[in-house]
Amino acid sequence: MPAGGFVAGDGQKAYPGKLTPFVLFTCVVAAMGGLIFGYDIGISGGVTSMPSFLRRFFPSVYRKQQEDATTNQYCQYDSPKLTLFTSSLYLAALISSLVASTVTRKFGRRLSMLFGGILFCAGALINGFAKHVWMLIVGRILLGFGIGFANQSVPLYLSEMAPYKYRGALNIGFQLSITIGILVAEVLNYFFAKIKGGWGWRLSLGGAVVPALIITLGSLVLPDTPNSMIERGQHEKAKTKLRRIRGVDDVSQEFDDLVAASKESQSIEHPWTNLLRRKYRPHLTMAIMIPFFQQLTGINVIMFYAPVLFNTIGFTTDASLMSAVVTGSVNVAATLVSIYGVDKWGRRFLFLEGGTQMLICQAVVAACIGAKFGVDGTPGELPKWYAIVVVTFICIYVAGFAWSWGPLGWLVPSEIFPLEIRSAAQSITVSVNMIFTFIIAQIFLTMLCHLKFGLFLVFAFFVVVMSIFVYIFLPETKGIPIEEMGQVWRSHWYWSRFVEDGEYGNGLQMGKSSNQGTKHV
Repeated sequence: MPAGGFVAGDGQKAYPGKLTPFVLFTCVVAAMGGLIFGYDIGISGGVTSMPSFLRRFFPSVYRKQQEDATTNQYCQYDSPKLTLFTSSLYLAALISSLVASTVTRKFGRRLSMLFGGILFCAGALINGFAKHVWMLIVGRILLGFGIGFANQSVPLYLSEMAPYKYRGALNIGFQLSITIGILVAEVLNYFFAKIKGGWGWRLSLGGAVVPALIITLGSLVLPDTPNSMIERGQHEKAKTKLRRIRGVDDVSQEFDDLVAASKESQSIEHPWTNLLRRKYRPHLTMAIMIPFFQQLTGINVIMFYAPVLFNTIGFTTDASLMSAVVTGSVNVAATLVSIYGVDKWGRRFLFLEGGTQMLICQAVVAACIGAKFGVDGTPGELPKWYAIVVVTFICIYVAGFAWSWGPLGWLVPSEIFPLEIRSAAQSITVSVNMIFTFIIAQIFLTMLCHLKFGLFLVFAFFVVVMSIFVYIFLPETKGIPIEEMGQVWRSHWYWSRFVEDGEYGNGLQMGKSSNQGTKHV
């Protein structure tokens, strides 16, 4: 096959091209697919702390919430029906992500985004007009179907559209949209909770129509990626589109590599079975372990239960919602740090720094809650300084996640998969993410009731494990063209035994890069 690019001075392969206004616009629009996921995370925790919502749909929880503060605060939200409301979405997203893999592969990334937006819009309308718990559950399931399609297609779209030098920053636009969605939802919760008559929760849930319309309309105006066009046999259109995306006339090197990758992809009749082949062992491992660890950082406990959590540790409803707004603002700001640094400092540095930061904060928060609540969950009067300390360390924890495991948990899997397994492997990533989001959402309130402050120490343990995993097994992927990613596995001290030279048909055989950071022990 053609050489497919030139070799830069450090031994890495490079393609000509620049960050054009066109590709910047398309990536910004596509990244807004993250708004629906973020909005839901922010809204679900907020409405479940609103007394009017609980009184209508979950009266047993409402009665416990209104009891005297001397009762066990750890257990006031422990309700199977309430956790089903929250977690049913993630089970639906798991199922739809598997279907989305086929749609994304055969019909393109845009169609998956469109389906995601339409389904999410339908779910938002049902939730906004809900009169019974079953309507809430049906609405949540439709929201989950929408999120499954969007989370499967948007990260792939961004990684394929972006020039490799800017792939990290542009892909993290997806995570930035998630954080903005969370923040907007938390701000709206704060104000809607103040509406007299107790119907503000309808606006919170129904407001999900807005981000749904953004991704729906956006998918109609976006072009498909050259990778997807080639995969569906539209070679000339793909080459024309690639010229426009890269802003240069000579794209033959990159185009030839994409065509070669597509031919290898089309020779695979069963991509799901193909994932089990030995040479894809590192990809499958990362597709499973990265989203698995991402959820076990405990971040979703903080983000979609933030108002509930703050209410549990003694804040009033208004104060708990405002504290959630504060953490949401930190989340957005820290994600901007990741956008700035991911292509400068590398993925591994951010993973390890963020892990260290989260570990320290989880230990401090566990100590603070344990000191005031003990094991019986009766804190008495909580001083103002205590609340400030808890919120401060939770914010530092959120910042650590937001510039490490948050964005990189989506970026790294979407950029490491060869084209022939890309859609199937991305579905594995989304599915694992949703499985463990579902499990944690389903059991968190029960775990809080039984483990009490020790719950934060459980998550701290997993942060230690995941940081060790990254240090030993994850190679650096910054600055590597997406269709040449096989090189990082061939030069890794452990994964090289599974991936031998010549196994990637579209890979340039080149010397080991000096800055990939893979020869560590």
